[in-house]
Amino acid sequence: MLAAAACGHRAAARDATRDATRDATRGVTRGVTPGLASAAALARMPWDSVVARARGSTVRWLLWRGDPAINHYVDEWLAPRLAMRYGITLDPVDAQGPAILNALVVEREAGRTVGTADLLWINGETFHNLRREGLLAGPWARSLPAAALVDTASPIVARDFGEDPAGYESPWGRVELALIYDSTRTPEPPRTYEALADWVHAHPGRFTYDQGFTGLAFLTGLMIHLGGGASRFTGPFDSARYVAASARLWDWLARARPDLWRHGAAYPQGVAQLEHLFANREVDFAMSYNENEVVSKVRDGALPATSRAYVLRDGALANAHFVAIPFNAPNAAGAMVVANVLLSPEAQLEKARPDGWGDGSVLAVDRLPPEWARRFARLPADARQVPRDTLARYAEPEASPRYSELLQSDWRTHVRTGTTEHPSAGGDPESRTTRPALRSGP
Repeated sequence: MLAAAACGHRAAARDATRDATRDATRGVTRGVTPGLASAAALARMPWDSVVARARGSTVRWLLWRGDPAINHYVDEWLAPRLAMRYGITLDPVDAQGPAILNALVVEREAGRTVGTADLLWINGETFHNLRREGLLAGPWARSLPAAALVDTASPIVARDFGEDPAGYESPWGRVELALIYDSTRTPEPPRTYEALADWVHAHPGRFTYDQGFTGLAFLTGLMIHLGGGASRFTGPFDSARYVAASARLWDWLARARPDLWRHGAAYPQGVAQLEHLFANREVDFAMSYNENEVVSKVRDGALPATSRAYVLRDGALANAHFVAIPFNAPNAAGAMVVANVLLSPEAQLEKARPDGWGDGSVLAVDRLPPEWARRFARLPADARQVPRDTLARYAEPEASPRYSELLQSDWRTHVRTGTTEHPSAGGDPESRTTRPALRSGP
């Protein structure tokens, strides 16, 4: 019986290799490159065969390059190990969601079956739009050896803004929205949205949020709370739910606006500008969609040494970020090897160190080998960080990206311009066209 099973596995491997070779020689199917196998075909092959195809290759990775801590991890930790262990040259290129989507659409329309990128850092609306347009290769992610260690029981890791990745992207980090305060200026920060509203009114001019991705995440979390909590926003986008919840949000913002920084007549362009206001003592709160980023910001001198991060007890939005392979990747094998290294306990531990990037792990501790579980347990804590058990208690998964897309569009149209009419009075949100929500990250 065991011998028969072994024969069956060998036969399956031979079939997968044959299919991969056949796909590679065709060179015309979406996601297939002449001389190289598609990601879906590679996923059916033995892992050793995938690694053999990847050795000595170059992997061009499109990712956000706007954070020195992330760049250091990619350039100084990840790239040398890929080169030493697999002979892979990592070529990181700065790109974000809308630019990635536009580039792949252009390549598809031009009939370019051999593209320019092998790996993409994406999540949320970018993943949704790329999948909808058929611009991703796969499925492949579940075939990675390290995928067995992923915390698939977590809705934050197992789903991408409520959507099933379905093997078309592999997780490699998770983050949670945190507020940042100065423990000397604000020793007792407000712990709920209601308390925050009271604090804003009692301290006029000392609170604001930015116009970019982090500020949008703050508003989305507030809307979800006012709309009944995260459990009511699971599943596909619901236009009626958006209208009802956003109406409560606009009311909250209208009441707060006179007491915001500059009376709500202006808002920081992005989170970097918000951090600058906070560091210069013009406002008393900053924000970050990385609960540990406060440590690196203090270390780099961008924030005061007495800065601390915390999450609101009403719930803190959390999400995972992923890597995906475009439909016309020239080097899908190399991309899969990089994705597997990113999921390794070694890479996840290094990425989680508070004195480095401080990015959250996507691995389940109870699936790790005992020695690695002990190493994660021994990760040093920093007084500026949010305790891990607190993060777990208040983390809430993101809702469908359509909520944030509409929220950003309505905020731009009505709140930033000072219009008092509720944006939700403008008709069925489902029928409106919006551009993707801005992101400072993937």
